[in-house]
Amino acid sequence: MDKKIAVLILTFNEENNIRECIESVAFADEVIIIDSGSTDKTCEIAETLGAKFLYHAMDEGFAGQRNFALKQTLAEWVLFLDADERITPELAMEIEEIVQRNEQFAYDILRSNVVFGERVSYGGHSPDYSLRLYPRNAIQWQGVVHEQAQVSLPILKTKNGMLHYTYTSWDRYFFKFNQYTTLMAQQMEAKGKKAHFIDIILHPLAGFFRFYITKSGWRDGKIGFILAGFHGFYTMAKYVKLYYLQKERKE
Repeated sequence: MDKKIAVLILTFNEENNIRECIESVAFADEVIIIDSGSTDKTCEIAETLGAKFLYHAMDEGFAGQRNFALKQTLAEWVLFLDADERITPELAMEIEEIVQRNEQFAYDILRSNVVFGERVSYGGHSPDYSLRLYPRNAIQWQGVVHEQAQVSLPILKTKNGMLHYTYTSWDRYFFKFNQYTTLMAQQMEAKGKKAHFIDIILHPLAGFFRFYITKSGWRDGKIGFILAGFHGFYTMAKYVKLYYLQKERKE
């Protein structure tokens, strides 16, 4: 029987998330996991729940992983999901209706972010729309980190949203922090971007101001200040890494 919708999930050591993620998409015809080398029980849990599990090295960044995932299904529609995301029952029903109508649109989905157990509604985390649902043949991904979906169809927004449990431990936060800042620095260097010492000073300050003041992160209380501060630190880290990448190239 032809499959109408496949859910595609990228993973790396997601044993604490993958069960709830897969269970939230019980409506899907198939669930495909693209894993970049987990050493925990991610595979065991996923396969127990009936998901197809495939290993693919992270050689071409996140866009490369997602484009590889697209080739693993013949479903008419695909929904990309991260392991720390959950489809609500209301959104599940809406997705089923969209797939049955089979109208040629791509869909932005609003993510409600839960950070260290606290819902955040302002700052750099809101509004957080992500282009995740589309006919399979209309999508291609670009970018090493903070990848973007390139679609050839008009874009609509779903009425219902998903939950995004971004971080539950600081160890995980700083693991991704280090991973993403390294990839961002490499991507900026590949594009010919230069980093001077003044960038290491000014860009982090601007990042903090944008998150905390311009986007009203202060309204989220203590967690709003913490996230704005770490965004400034994130910005500083990627420029520091770019600065030293350039320095190494000259030596």
